[in-house]
Amino acid sequence: MKIAELRAMKTEELHGELDRLRRHLFDLRAQAVTEKLENPNQLTLGKRDIARVFTVLRERGETEIEQKQYHLESLATHQRGG
Repeated sequence: MKIAELRAMKTEELHGELDRLRRHLFDLRAQAVTEKLENPNQLTLGKRDIARVFTVLRERGETEIEQKQYHLESLATHQRGG
């Protein structure tokens, strides 16, 4: 994902994208352990995408990004009934 695409997103969308990228990276790591990855470079690319999202959020003056992520996760879990 390009940095220009991320800068065009709203802050709420960036938080959602960060959550999606983290889940994707988790899936890639699990796949790397349990089976062979077609492209091991995907792990590196995933980490870089996450770093880009963090960069844009910090440019916008966002603080306590991790706490907001945990809050959004708990809200999503609560809405799902879990």
